[in-house]
Amino acid sequence: MTDNKDLEAEIHPLRNEDQKSQENLGNQLKNEENLKSKPLQHRRLSRCRTVAFFLSLFICLFVVFIASFIIPCPDRPSSQGTWRLDYNAAVPYDFLAVRDVNKDKIQDVLFLYKNTNSTNNFTRSCAHEGFSTPCAFVAAVSGANGSVLWERPVAQDVALVKCAMPQQSNSEVSSACILVGRLGSVIAVNLFTGETLWSHSSSLGGNASILSPLLQVPDIDSDGAPDLMILSREGQEVSGAIYSGSTGYQIGHRGSLGVDGDGDALLHVTRTGAHYILLPCANTLCGFSMKGLYERVTGKEGQFKEDSYWENMLNSSAHRRLLHSSGAVRYLMNVPGKAGQDVLLVSSEACMLLDGQDLMPRWTLGATQVLRKPILGHYKPDTLAVVIENGTSIDRQILLLDLSTGSMLWSQPLPGLPGSPASTSLMTADHRSAFFFWGLHELVSTNEMDPQDTQHSLYMFHPTLPGILLELANVSANIVAFDATLFEPSRHAAYVLLTGPATSDMPGLVSVTKHRVRDLVPGSRVISLGEGTSDSDQAIRDRFSRLRYRSEV
Repeated sequence: MTDNKDLEAEIHPLRNEDQKSQENLGNQLKNEENLKSKPLQHRRLSRCRTVAFFLSLFICLFVVFIASFIIPCPDRPSSQGTWRLDYNAAVPYDFLAVRDVNKDKIQDVLFLYKNTNSTNNFTRSCAHEGFSTPCAFVAAVSGANGSVLWERPVAQDVALVKCAMPQQSNSEVSSACILVGRLGSVIAVNLFTGETLWSHSSSLGGNASILSPLLQVPDIDSDGAPDLMILSREGQEVSGAIYSGSTGYQIGHRGSLGVDGDGDALLHVTRTGAHYILLPCANTLCGFSMKGLYERVTGKEGQFKEDSYWENMLNSSAHRRLLHSSGAVRYLMNVPGKAGQDVLLVSSEACMLLDGQDLMPRWTLGATQVLRKPILGHYKPDTLAVVIENGTSIDRQILLLDLSTGSMLWSQPLPGLPGSPASTSLMTADHRSAFFFWGLHELVSTNEMDPQDTQHSLYMFHPTLPGILLELANVSANIVAFDATLFEPSRHAAYVLLTGPATSDMPGLVSVTKHRVRDLVPGSRVISLGEGTSDSDQAIRDRFSRLRYRSEV
């Protein structure tokens, strides 16, 4: 059956077409009206967008104008490449520290000297602090221009010093310098102002000698600051005392370690988190647990742990011996290992890397006569190397060893005087290190060598040029302390020299000097080590000038 509409369309086809055309015409008129109304809406929206754009642009330009021309920009402190500060009739201590004291983002220099009065318009004298003259002063000097930031007398004589010791987290003072006097006094000085935070006398006996260094131990009294431990030797016995890092008060009493060791002590943490004091004892390595010392001096249990493996080693030997050495133990160092701290032990006959847990040798370098404590650096990118100065005086050799394997990376004969400063290293942007060595200016025979007339020369070495040494400077004065550091992050490296009389019996001129490394390169002397290079001396200097330095994380 057909639908009515279809039937009508069949009967009246023209009427149906006319109806469709009328419907299409109506739809077309509606579309035209819509098209006419849309441009009006678009015009209104575009006008609003234009006004909003120019308004935001005006606001941005106004803010830039205010920030650039009306609000003054803080002046960046200018850092001089070279400066020098002199003290007359003084004697320096073998101590240099580099910290940002005045918070200008440029590292400053802290040092110690002995004098009658302070200089540079500072009025504090030894008498003001109750000391007889001369006494020990600590001074902070601006790394930017060498001006004295503060200085003050701290002790009659200083035995140990450690700077940048953290204080309580809720305190306005975030760090301090801790100084231990020869007679046992302990004083904390505000790193930023030089004011005394606390001062106490110790319980040392009259015949006791203080052992170095000043050890920092975990927070025992739960006051938010690491605590301090001072070791001393009286007769054949070594004892230790623990002091609060925030107040300076002694925790408990002095306790014996039961060993007759001597030399620089080391605080070592085993893989299990137990703290042990390591101490050279002639041809052996002695050890004592912090847990045992704490219980001995306080009579109660503390937060420290003991390592069962280490306790078995100590209990099975007489006089708490951990390891027998082929020669007298001279230096101990904590170094990064695969799973924690390892121990680098230097004796009079060998140098060895010990596993930090079982003390088994990882590698041994025999037939050595190490001149001083080794330093660490990077010969290959991000790979630690150890610098060993082997031999003394005219037969000294600089050895760079891979720390993990003990393999030789670089060696070079570099004669030096017995009192020459220690070497140091600075990380460069290519994740290697620039090394700085002191040696003789010219090679002379032992009979011709006179310490009074011979100049010290500072040599610079970078692993990308293994056949080159750059002689940066020559110094004829007696060098007491030396350090190379990055004074401004990613800007310039410089070295600091502390020179002065060799003995306290003859006070004289004490000088603190800073030299920017990059400024010394153009006038340096290029020394070829025999591994020929096609580059000219100027091209080599240019390569050293382009070195960029970075802070070690």
